[in-house]
Amino acid sequence: MADPTNAELIERLSRLEAENALLRGQVAEQAAAGPVAADVVPAPAKHRRSWGWTLLATVLIVVGALLAPLAVVASWAKVELTDTDTFVATYAPLAHDPGVQGFITDQAVKAVQQHVDIPGVTSQVIDGITQLGTGPVATKALDSLKGPLAQAIVSLMRSTVQRFVTSDAFSQVWEQALRTSHDQFVATMENDPKAAVTVGSDGSVGIQLAPIVARVKQLLVDQGLTFASQLPTVDRTITVAQTSAIPTLQQFYGLSVAAGTWLSWVALTLLALGVVVARRRSLALVWAAVGLGLAMALTLAALGVARLVFVAQASPSLIPAALAQSLFSTVTGAMIATAVAVLVLALSVALVGWYAGPFAAPRRLRGFFGAGASRLRDAAERHGISTGRTGEWMYTQRVLLRAVVAVIAAAVVLFVRPLTASLVVWTLVLAVLVVVVLELVERPVVAVQEAADDDTPVMTVS
Repeated sequence: MADPTNAELIERLSRLEAENALLRGQVAEQAAAGPVAADVVPAPAKHRRSWGWTLLATVLIVVGALLAPLAVVASWAKVELTDTDTFVATYAPLAHDPGVQGFITDQAVKAVQQHVDIPGVTSQVIDGITQLGTGPVATKALDSLKGPLAQAIVSLMRSTVQRFVTSDAFSQVWEQALRTSHDQFVATMENDPKAAVTVGSDGSVGIQLAPIVARVKQLLVDQGLTFASQLPTVDRTITVAQTSAIPTLQQFYGLSVAAGTWLSWVALTLLALGVVVARRRSLALVWAAVGLGLAMALTLAALGVARLVFVAQASPSLIPAALAQSLFSTVTGAMIATAVAVLVLALSVALVGWYAGPFAAPRRLRGFFGAGASRLRDAAERHGISTGRTGEWMYTQRVLLRAVVAVIAAAVVLFVRPLTASLVVWTLVLAVLVVVVLELVERPVVAVQEAADDDTPVMTVS
């Protein structure tokens, strides 16, 4: 038998597609008609999990979503309590905040005025001058200068303090103070033998003389007093206080560090288990992502309410409202950024889970996308552009390739820190672009087997 022409092959393929569509329509009509006839043996029903699995999945997802806000706070606390560099990077910019600079300037001037009676000192100086014999007119003139002179001194002192507070020298002092304080705090909480402050098991608070003497020794040597190099190492601790609060604080510190390390993974594991044990995993994935998103939205709302309460409760006589807002924003900035990032991640997972799920709308969207990609491939084939065997291999391995893309995207989100909304968005965008490229370069193979009485060979249509 002669080989069929291209026109005959296309005609046969069209006829087979029409018959296939007719068969699908008949199956749909039978499904809509209700029970099958008695002589038709129904296909064995799939084994469905009991409602208990649905209940377990719901409990796991709810608990995981409820733990998510606690995990955000615990992760923030762990970083702020243990990482000195992060702590300094968070609070060092406050030295450049105009509200903080103005507050420190005011407090410094008030502290000086509390210890030095500037009007009294000014009055004494002028009185001393008049006692030397200045005459009635000069004495009256000098007495009238007491108030303005005192105000001028205060103004001069304020401007001097303000110049220092707004200088780079102040920011350096501020940063060094933060670093030293945090280093000592961490060392004390972890009972580091090198810490200047130690805490005994009985709650005794002591100051180690060794690091202090070593520092003084180095300063003396630097100033040219070489005899100081002969000072021996001092191993002595002076007990300055006895309290049970410090050991409790150390326990809280350890608990916070442990919770910050593991709580986020516990919440994520519970959410994942809830999806795995669910009867309808695709639907469970969407609801798990929605639950996580709602938890993050409530976290952001709670932080917003906390901001209002903090600013309202702050006494204007102690701290201005603008400074209170700045401090609260600095303290909670990392938590808010993490909550926003997790919210964006949850919405992204919900969207991807919905699109990949067995729902009517996403099925139509996937069909529309697949048809568009097929038309592009056909157009490329007609112009002699084909991926050949590589495209065929990629088509046969399409599930594996998409799984690799999903795993890489998940690894980026899980392990790259800090987690930000932009990181999540760009990871999703790049993953979608890779999937689109894979869909376009794949070369599907459709085998058409003619009727048994026809010896037409199998045709490969790309």
